[in-house]
Amino acid sequence: MTMLSPLAERMRPQTLDDLAGQQHLTGKGSILRTAIEAEKIPSLILWGPPGVGKTTIANIIAKTIRKPFFQLSAISAGVKDIREAIDMAKKSTGAILFIDEIHRFNKGQQDALLGAVEKGIITLIGATTENPSFEVNSALLSRCQVYVLKPLDKESLIALLQKAVAGDEALKTMNIKVQEHEALLNISGGDARKLLNLLELTIETLGKNAVINDASVMKVAQQRIALYDKQGEQHYDIISAFIKSMRGSDPNAAVYWLARMIEGGEDVKFIARRMVIFASEDIGNANPNALLLAVNTFQAVNMIGYPEANLILSQCAIYLATSVKSNSSTVAIAKAQEAVVKYGDLPVPLHLRNAATKLMKTMDYGKGYDYPHNHDNNFTEAQYLPDKINTTAFYAPGNNIREEEIKKFLKERWKDKYGY
Repeated sequence: MTMLSPLAERMRPQTLDDLAGQQHLTGKGSILRTAIEAEKIPSLILWGPPGVGKTTIANIIAKTIRKPFFQLSAISAGVKDIREAIDMAKKSTGAILFIDEIHRFNKGQQDALLGAVEKGIITLIGATTENPSFEVNSALLSRCQVYVLKPLDKESLIALLQKAVAGDEALKTMNIKVQEHEALLNISGGDARKLLNLLELTIETLGKNAVINDASVMKVAQQRIALYDKQGEQHYDIISAFIKSMRGSDPNAAVYWLARMIEGGEDVKFIARRMVIFASEDIGNANPNALLLAVNTFQAVNMIGYPEANLILSQCAIYLATSVKSNSSTVAIAKAQEAVVKYGDLPVPLHLRNAATKLMKTMDYGKGYDYPHNHDNNFTEAQYLPDKINTTAFYAPGNNIREEEIKKFLKERWKDKYGY
């Protein structure tokens, strides 16, 4: 008896016309489709959530474009594998190298690709679920077009379900009836592969005369329902609740919302990154150690991963929630940016300019600059802002012990200039 491949693999589209969703990329007249049909694709990064067609598009390119095609997975490949693929590519013309989950490559691995991309030895196709701005080094990213894939909408997922039940070689021989599909759609969260895997699991459990409804799907899925959908509205609602709980100094609520994200399979880097932002935005100089802890947390969870990362995330969340708060730095930069927009490019005072050449010195660049370290307390009163906003105070220290000390320091130095 022939062993069937998984339903998701059997249903994998073979042409762009078969691909569900992504019409903005693969529809008639779209940039990517035109490039594929012309067999002239640039190096590119396909960025999108799981199960929306990144690997499928790469496979279609491989079948459509008559050029050597090499494939690596960043989960298992190392620098040696990359160099071997590049060496093979050198023996041909216009070779394409597809790297799945390219965000998992470290800097050294990504750097190994750079020269081959620059010289045109390979055309790189990278697939990633993570923001390439953060996960792909800038030199490599600047040489690639980034195409963003969207989660599949409800209509596309329903059409995929119907196509699978009616058209799959195995399922069409059965008596399958889909009475309800909300549970299937909610659990899959826009992920076609997850949808088809769950459909297949439900049919295997219920038998060839399966009647699929929300109750049967929920039972099969064993309550692992998308109470937390990483791509949906609730994703943003829960991270919002998490941030606001920490801002409100409630460690109990913060840990609860953190647990919801962890149980939902949220990326540890996403959670830790938001805590780094929070430490600066909502705590700031009231407790500078908060930012240090948050940054160390981000680094630690990247090394440790789940499940032990839970402990590190919990420690940091509780620390941030119970720390003294201040948004004075956040307000200061917002006011300064408003001034830039309002007044435009105000001239730098001459005494602050960089006198890098003899000509600049003759133009009085740097003239009159008074070096603070030549004075008592390493300070001398001088003008550091443009004339038009010379007495404008952007930073107003918060009402906390640390910033009260900062306010006292500024008052002693600047007297009444900024109103401290």
